[in-house]
Amino acid sequence: MAKRILSTVLLWGLVSGLLIFFKTEGAVALITLISVLTLREFFKLMEGAGLPPFDKVGMALGGLITLAPYLETRFDLPATYVLALAVIVFSVRILGEREPHNRVEALAATLFGLVYVAYMLQFLVRIVTPQPEDLIEPEGRLLLFVWLVAVAKFCDVGALLSGLAFGKHKMSPQISPKKTWEGAVGGVLISAGVGATFAYFAADYFPDHMTPLVAALIAVPIAVIAIVSDLVESVIKRRATIKDSGGIIPGIGGVFDVSDSLILTAPLGYFLFGLAV
Repeated sequence: MAKRILSTVLLWGLVSGLLIFFKTEGAVALITLISVLTLREFFKLMEGAGLPPFDKVGMALGGLITLAPYLETRFDLPATYVLALAVIVFSVRILGEREPHNRVEALAATLFGLVYVAYMLQFLVRIVTPQPEDLIEPEGRLLLFVWLVAVAKFCDVGALLSGLAFGKHKMSPQISPKKTWEGAVGGVLISAGVGATFAYFAADYFPDHMTPLVAALIAVPIAVIAIVSDLVESVIKRRATIKDSGGIIPGIGGVFDVSDSLILTAPLGYFLFGLAV
């Protein structure tokens, strides 16, 4: 537990430092790096499950997919089509680089990784990238990104602590035996509290109608989906019969173990911010 706490503090320090000193570009670089490293671990899980992906080129194209909104806005590059390009590239490659018994699996594993990881995390880049005629300042966009990460990740912390204190009823024993319904409720409530508190202190940067009450209400579905996102990663790891996606972060595991709850919440947060902002 001590290693987990220390790693969490250091990660938040890294994120804060990048955003303070490098602002939008720092956030975009961080999100893209997380996407590529998550994709790397995802492809290792797929390989462990007997589904051999095209990992190296897949990671390169995945980084471009995540980076696409920034490239389009800042440099007017048509990066929207990178995913379509990936489908073509890997469809050609399976004809000569995989055996007949695993060609479909290789294509499916690679493209699923690009959509599930790279494309979904692209929405974090959409959140932090300023747009022409924006109604919110770049600093506000960065704080919305931090708000989303805090709400999603504190749900994990809240669920863990609530589960240890009150957990009795297993949520999904075949997927994640330690998760309980009591823990999930506690995680959602803590996320709502974090969302409201963050909005209160960031009121000068958030739109006027992004009140603590609205922030708390938005935090609830994000926290619920964060739990689902974490369970999906558990399903993938169980299919590969691997406990942790990696060991790069002491006490936590791999990058995928950190980014898992952001994968499904990124597009949801982007959508809800569109309604609230």
